[in-house]
Amino acid sequence: MREVALAVGVTKPALYHHYADKETLFVAILEDSVGDLERIIVQMRQQPDLRSQLRSLVGSLLAQSPDHWVGLQLAGELKHVAPERRADFENHYRRVWLGGLGQMIGEGIERGELRRDLSPADLTRALMGILYPLVSGPAHPGREAAGDSLLAVFLEGATPR
Repeated sequence: MREVALAVGVTKPALYHHYADKETLFVAILEDSVGDLERIIVQMRQQPDLRSQLRSLVGSLLAQSPDHWVGLQLAGELKHVAPERRADFENHYRRVWLGGLGQMIGEGIERGELRRDLSPADLTRALMGILYPLVSGPAHPGREAAGDSLLAVFLEGATPR
């Protein structure tokens, strides 16, 4: 709690005034991260086609510093949260992030922008795996070019043309 208070510029007692305990604060940090993902999905959905949506998605992810995504990286610590709270958070995350990406992928399949022989769920997992480096690890030179390359692999494959 001391580190969190220092990071946000308040005292530890002020944190405890707003958050009853560490678990409540932890879940609030995670929920804030999901709110960021929801805003990214909404912005992405305003684009007319899959390629534009993916560019919007990657641009939004790259616009954030990697430190910003620490909240989601903390999700691995959910095992320390009460089962009911953990289930609530996981359901919210799935609905917002996986649901938003899955809907985009499904619509892309329907428009003929993606292969029909792969399920939306499989393509969504593939996209998430490909984009993971953009939201993990330290910032590095060339992140934008890496984002373009990762999108090219998702949309066009990695085999020579």
